[in-house]
Amino acid sequence: MTTSTRGAARTPAVLVLEDGRTFRGRAYGAVGETFGEAVFSTGMTGYQETLTDPSYDRQIVVATAPQIGNTGWNDEDDESGRIWVSGYVVRDPARVPSNWRSRRSLDDELTAQGVVGISGIDTRALTRHLRERGSMRAGIFSGEALAPDAELVQRVQAQPHMKGASLYEEVATKEAYVVPAVGQKKFTVAAIDLGIKGMTPQRMAERGIEVHVLPATATAEDVYAVEPDGVFFSNGPGDPATADGPVALMTAVLERKTPLFGICFGNQILGRALGFGTYKLKYGHRGINQPVQDRTTGKVEVTAHNHGFAVDAPLDKVSETKFGRAEVSHVCLNDDVVEGLQLLDQPAFSVQYHPEAAAGPHDAAYLFDRFTSLMSTVREGQRA
Repeated sequence: MTTSTRGAARTPAVLVLEDGRTFRGRAYGAVGETFGEAVFSTGMTGYQETLTDPSYDRQIVVATAPQIGNTGWNDEDDESGRIWVSGYVVRDPARVPSNWRSRRSLDDELTAQGVVGISGIDTRALTRHLRERGSMRAGIFSGEALAPDAELVQRVQAQPHMKGASLYEEVATKEAYVVPAVGQKKFTVAAIDLGIKGMTPQRMAERGIEVHVLPATATAEDVYAVEPDGVFFSNGPGDPATADGPVALMTAVLERKTPLFGICFGNQILGRALGFGTYKLKYGHRGINQPVQDRTTGKVEVTAHNHGFAVDAPLDKVSETKFGRAEVSHVCLNDDVVEGLQLLDQPAFSVQYHPEAAAGPHDAAYLFDRFTSLMSTVREGQRA
């Protein structure tokens, strides 16, 4: 990837899809080339949290909201230590950011981190194309990276597919660290980092949980060395079918009947540990306005999503697994995709979406309370 800053907004750029369709616009952020899976995100706000979400590793994100960058870039809302998207596609970038917390423009931050983007294209047409054809490999080219379309298509088609990609170890922490409880410590949780967002341990810390964030390669011995009251499996990128290590670790946790909570990739890992399969969605769910029903209460939540894979579990019955009975606890109302699982005979559950609400609505914050209730119930049972 090559980068340049001066005059980028006037530099021609082209987005090339693997099926040969092209969209021409102007460079946005760094100038050069980048490759990834083209996906679209429907959130009208929260682009900073989206761009720094490790689950977007190796993806070119298309913003469906027409204007992006209005609130600039601040130093507080990052969900990790860097931007993870491979590229960014916007229609109408804000000329001047305006927000009391803004420190620089989105364009400047993309450039500083070497993220190649494109602006000025018809993102509505692109989104419709991806909805009809499905998410696909793509490339953004600008400056010296520009070449005849046929050559660029070939370069895109030479890139690896997302299906079969093992990415979670790339984005996870290499060293364990601790997020202390806010106020009085009530519980200890071992959190397996598969691409964790910063707000997730913060939401637990706000509930009196001391969170030990462990690498994706953590063993059962590493987990139980912190004497956890519960174990958490985070979100993350890539194909869950490649995550044999995390599945084995979750199996060990389930065998010990430790309270367990998973989000996104963690939901898919639980599905696999219970014996269900996973599959790639045509274009996935990404954004902060997805309707999900909690089937245990009947309540409908507006939720934040970022997933291109899903669990293949029956919606119409309770399933028998080696860890007891399991059922689908949440479902997407747009397409009936499994959005949550729970065990009925031991304390374990997961959801496919993002209750930490960074960015997104706070409808699902109760799930962190549900986790603390599980840990409290198990602790009281051990004392009895």
